[in-house]
Amino acid sequence: MADARQIGWREVLLVAAIVVAIVLVVAQLTSGVSRDIRTPATILVLVAGTAWVLWRVARREPPEP
Repeated sequence: MADARQIGWREVLLVAAIVVAIVLVVAQLTSGVSRDIRTPATILVLVAGTAWVLWRVARREPPEP
């Protein structure tokens, strides 16, 4: 029986670094946009990204026993 793969600190730190990078990129891209548009646009991008990640996690098939 194969053991399920455990997520370690390396994976957690990698995902955290990617999330921080995405937030910084979104902030940089929206810095030239009017403040009235910037906040909703940033929220929309971050919500869409979060929904995509959750959808990918939900679709992942469990390991076979």
